[in-house]
Amino acid sequence: MPDFPIRKITLQIEEIHHDGGPVAAQPRLRGAVLALVKNPFAGRYVPDLQPAMEDLKPLGLAMSDRLIAALGGREGIDAYGKGAIVGAGGELEHGALWHAPGGYAMRERLGESRAIVPSAKKVGPMGARIDIPLGHINAAYVRGHFDAMEVGLPDGPRADEIVFVLAMAKGARIHSRMGGLELHQVKGEDGLR
Repeated sequence: MPDFPIRKITLQIEEIHHDGGPVAAQPRLRGAVLALVKNPFAGRYVPDLQPAMEDLKPLGLAMSDRLIAALGGREGIDAYGKGAIVGAGGELEHGALWHAPGGYAMRERLGESRAIVPSAKKVGPMGARIDIPLGHINAAYVRGHFDAMEVGLPDGPRADEIVFVLAMAKGARIHSRMGGLELHQVKGEDGLR
């Protein structure tokens, strides 16, 4: 059983009031939680990584709980995304370990959420940043929720570490006006519309 000891956990919360236009009646909240962990696979090739996803499930749930609390609770959270930055001693597939533990943890904690959880991953040096894509939790075609949140840590990942990230938001982009599927049109049946 691989171990992923945590070096640090960081929360980043943004309160967006406007984006060059009028001040919104209610600011949009966007947040991310980052866990900087030891990569037990760094520096070597391991043919079967999938069992390690099970070991990461508690981390995904704990990170989801922290982020939901930091955003003021479940009410209104309608966008999510996930990602990973793998240190230079690891490989991209080590970031892919986060797909199920990160995505399913947010879905479990947020309740009804049918849309795929957008994801990004990369291998990078200490201080690397990544854009975590965001999408609506029930309807992937809601254009107003297409977004990304740039995150990173100044002191990680070291070559033998991974930064796992979960991101969530409350509401569409401020001044969203690009048409497409609107929130009042969401049926939430298939994760698309």
